[in-house]
Amino acid sequence: MRLVVQRSREAEVTVEGKVTGKIDRGLVVLVGITHDDGEEDVRFTSEKVAHLRIFEDDTEKMNHSVLDVGGSMLSISQFTLYGDCRKGRRPNFMAAARPDHAERLYDLFNETLRKMGINVQTGVFGAMMQVHLNNDGPVTIIIDSKEK
Repeated sequence: MRLVVQRSREAEVTVEGKVTGKIDRGLVVLVGITHDDGEEDVRFTSEKVAHLRIFEDDTEKMNHSVLDVGGSMLSISQFTLYGDCRKGRRPNFMAAARPDHAERLYDLFNETLRKMGINVQTGVFGAMMQVHLNNDGPVTIIIDSKEK
């Protein structure tokens, strides 16, 4: 699994003009899933993102996690994170998982975070979405379960 994590002051996702997820302070997490990802990848990435210390403490050092600050997450399925741009000018998305496999793991990822006590908002799996965010910092981190 591959995540792009952005610290955000506020964010929302819309599908066909309707807001499907909205958060205040927290994280926007773009979630990509590949063919051989499984429940172990979900466990690793959900633990990592929930405990990632990228929020500032009173001394302006990044010492707090989204759990520590009571923040929320806006989770967006993002098959394009597995786009291969090495050849030609059009990305190849063959490394992205098939929708049935990806949706099952994406749902498990979100449910795992909710069980940790995090308010997780989402877009709509497989839909064309518009994501609006105020990236705080900016802080953007990439997490890849294959690079643990």
